[in-house]
Amino acid sequence: MIKPKPVQPAVPGWFTREDFTVDEQAGTVTCPAGVTRTIPPARHVVFGAACSSCPLRSRCTTSKSGRVLSLHPQDRLLRAARASWAADPGLREDYRTHRPNVERVIAQVATFRGRRLKLRYRGVTRNHAWLKRRTAALNLRNLASRGLTRRDGTWVLAT
Repeated sequence: MIKPKPVQPAVPGWFTREDFTVDEQAGTVTCPAGVTRTIPPARHVVFGAACSSCPLRSRCTTSKSGRVLSLHPQDRLLRAARASWAADPGLREDYRTHRPNVERVIAQVATFRGRRLKLRYRGVTRNHAWLKRRTAALNLRNLASRGLTRRDGTWVLAT
């Protein structure tokens, strides 16, 4: 579970990308003023000349050439994640429950005795192997602290 990054307007009170209606099926984007443009392959939707006479321009863009909306390749999923995050308080509560553990583990991998670790080797392969060993060792330490023991030839986690 990852908290979706909230969309912030460039200027407080202005429109964000969430205020634009994206229809992936039809391949169109509609602005808050009702102007519709098609989504090109590069996913940069240009509203251009339509912005020059728009009554909402003062809350949308300061660009002389009009608003350009750059859509992420996974825009549909990001919008759905932000909508479910806003609508479901249980999801936010579940995130608050697990977030400290995840952030602690990341901090353990990245630091040693409060100091940030630097890469030890040259090259991706050796550093990747070091990272795998470090995460395995930290996982084993965390499991041992939670009651991992060896019983009858198998590893058992205390419940």
